[in-house]
Amino acid sequence: MTIAIEKLIAIEEWAFEATILGEPASKANSRRIVRFGTRIASIKSDKARGYAKTFGQQAVPIDPLIDGDVLLFCHIFYASRRPDLDESLIMDLLEGVAYTNDRQVKAKLVIHGLDKLNPRTVIKIAAYR
Repeated sequence: MTIAIEKLIAIEEWAFEATILGEPASKANSRRIVRFGTRIASIKSDKARGYAKTFGQQAVPIDPLIDGDVLLFCHIFYASRRPDLDESLIMDLLEGVAYTNDRQVKAKLVIHGLDKLNPRTVIKIAAYR
């Protein structure tokens, strides 16, 4: 068993917990190329922007934010088996909600789940010592 999993099993109190309804966009597929006049730019896809808005409405920021290294647990329930398991967008959205920067994530356990009627993400964060 890895040290991260052993630490996860031993956690009795989480610094941050949330269940976010909706299906996150894969960060790899969450950008699109658009043209602003003669300038070309990469922007978040409609799905990624929609999830970011939903996430912001549901996630309650903690105060103070965690300032040290963290262990991240995510159980992502998708509506189908099609999407890739990708927690990158979630990690970005947790900045300013649970921690100051996603570089603080030093260990993570991410699980793919299936729930056609209720896609969601269960998130738990603990200090990583």
